[in-house]
Amino acid sequence: MLWGDMGLRERKKAQTRQLLADTAWRLFAERGFDQVPVAEVAREAQVALATVFNYFPTKEDLFFFRLEDFGERLLAAVGARAVGEPVLVAFRRFLLESDGGLLAQVEAGDAEALEQLRTTSRVIADSPALRAREQQALGRYADALARMLAAETGAPADDLQPQVAANALMGVHRALIDYPRRRVLADEAPARLAADVRRFGVRAFALLERGLGDYGPGTAGTDAGSTT
Repeated sequence: MLWGDMGLRERKKAQTRQLLADTAWRLFAERGFDQVPVAEVAREAQVALATVFNYFPTKEDLFFFRLEDFGERLLAAVGARAVGEPVLVAFRRFLLESDGGLLAQVEAGDAEALEQLRTTSRVIADSPALRAREQQALGRYADALARMLAAETGAPADDLQPQVAANALMGVHRALIDYPRRRVLADEAPARLAADVRRFGVRAFALLERGLGDYGPGTAGTDAGSTT
């Protein structure tokens, strides 16, 4: 009975979290992130303001609820790479050989996915707070990757190589975020966008490979590390 109750509570919590995120997304898409107070999200979702903050400590968390999961999965994939596999290879594989998400749907002609990508790009581009949060999150992932590489390579505390390598790799990730955002906001050939992202991604990693190609070979049982 206890386990059944716990399962029901977890499902209700997940449903509430999803309701809040969906409500916030709709309001942000309609009026912009900076124009919608958290209190309005609470009213629209018919919950107390405190409930919103119980699930999402900051307003930015409401927007990035889905998007930041990608960074966590990226770190996990790099941490789980095969023994001896350079970090660049695993990082590149995750970014360029995954299912592509919205970009793949846009490439397939999904008009709803294109509109969602445009809306996401517009809301972020119009909000200094969201752009700052995005850069903060990317910096946090770079720091977590640097800690992972330092542990794997046994680098001394004053060795900057893990940090340099991590920031170089995350720099490609940043570029591959910014590029499609500019493209969809300019409405430039969205059907070719996914292919262009892959092409430029290949070139970007090739540029790094000449200097990072053999750095950070995987070790067994490495923990991807915390991003907090």
